[in-house]
Amino acid sequence: MDIFLEKIVKRRKTIVDIMVSISIILSALIIILFLFSLSFLSAFLPFLIVGIGYLAYMFVRNRSVEYEYIVTNGDLDIDMIIAQRKRKRIFSGSCKDFDMVAKLTSGQFDSNVQSIKKRINAFTSIDSPDIYFITATKEGNRTLVLFEPHPKMVESFKKYIPRKVFE
Repeated sequence: MDIFLEKIVKRRKTIVDIMVSISIILSALIIILFLFSLSFLSAFLPFLIVGIGYLAYMFVRNRSVEYEYIVTNGDLDIDMIIAQRKRKRIFSGSCKDFDMVAKLTSGQFDSNVQSIKKRINAFTSIDSPDIYFITATKEGNRTLVLFEPHPKMVESFKKYIPRKVFE
């Protein structure tokens, strides 16, 4: 029997996201006001205003990020979806290659795990109570993946690697 599970989570906006969005909008307004002072551009001014407004809108919209987790027969794929239109695979691996799968609040998240340099954060917010982590060796480098799987995904991992899953 094949196992196919998927879950989509939306990253919550942080203070940094809000500040970047505000600075993009303010920068666009300042540029538009500056263009009004240049009289030799008056014929092109409507096109420039629309173009700058559209660019600002696209930059602000690209701050919206979702993560999709897909588990297929013990393989985990994590995709980042930007502005609900652009998809990028940020992690792919077989659970048999995982060193450990555990809840972030478990005792397994020790200094050895915290010292891993390569991190993939694919969760809604660090305050979420359901964050799990995976440690794996990919291409010779240890990788730490933080994500919020569905409970059935964790059960699926237990079927394939029962000694490496901790809750």
